[in-house]
Amino acid sequence: MRTYLDFEKPIAELESKVAELKALAADQHSMSIEEELAKLEAKAREALEETYSELTPWQKTQVARHPERPHFRHYIDGLVQDFTPLAGDRFYAEDQAIIGGIGRLKGRSAMIIGHEKGSDTEGRIKHNFGMARPEGYRKAHRLMETADRFAIPVVSLVDTAGAYPGIGAEERGQAEAIARCTDTCLSLGVPIVSVIIGEGGSGGAVAIATANRVYMLEHAIYTVASPEAAASILWRDSSRAVDAATNMKITAQDLLRLGVIDGIISEPIGGAHRDGKEVVEATGDRIGQALAEFDAMTPEAIRKARREKFLGIGRLS
Repeated sequence: MRTYLDFEKPIAELESKVAELKALAADQHSMSIEEELAKLEAKAREALEETYSELTPWQKTQVARHPERPHFRHYIDGLVQDFTPLAGDRFYAEDQAIIGGIGRLKGRSAMIIGHEKGSDTEGRIKHNFGMARPEGYRKAHRLMETADRFAIPVVSLVDTAGAYPGIGAEERGQAEAIARCTDTCLSLGVPIVSVIIGEGGSGGAVAIATANRVYMLEHAIYTVASPEAAASILWRDSSRAVDAATNMKITAQDLLRLGVIDGIISEPIGGAHRDGKEVVEATGDRIGQALAEFDAMTPEAIRKARREKFLGIGRLS
């Protein structure tokens, strides 16, 4: 059973009728039923295209959080050969909210790091809904330094509402761990390519997305705070999340226009959750193209280009 979002109810009704007619057509093989089915399928497709061509920032937020959207593990399974996970921060513990390891992506060795939200209840609890603790960011820091030591490019896939805000995480130095991870990104002499595949929330996202190239999926979001958190801060009312999402410029289209990201990866009509394989392949192609741009560059040039990219954000011409 497909999960439909609130604004998809008209589409859900049409697709439900399509499913009923298909079952009926299979039993009766009636020409009239098949003609009606074709008309209804066209109408459902048209409704889907129209809805997804005019999504509001809040609707995009809902799509970015869709439970059936491809997660980090789907990208690893679809793109990476011989993936070898590397665990632990060598200080405190293993954090399953961030997964990392070495594998082959588009024919080249790479260190792949990303947030994993989990695809079911058990998985979401195991991965803490993709909200990493300090040990997760210290693990990412360790793996990025390892990649730099062996001249292996880094690929990061971002999908988190933000770093975990629990007391234990704060006691173990959450802010310091995020800052150190961000600083490590800036200091690497190997290229870093990041893709926001769902939610890119706050410092929890920036910590592994301070990259030479930052891309977003078409319906992903990238924000300093979740719309709900921003509404609570600005208006003391989390129910105004729709207003916050609209005013914060969190969509891929807004951020490309503002120069925060370098490109948008198209999603199938209806969102990535409707055809995860297509999205994974498109993302892999874009990552491969981006990494190839740095093949002839020295570590110093790669480091300088990354630094200038971030210093240039928001600069008035």
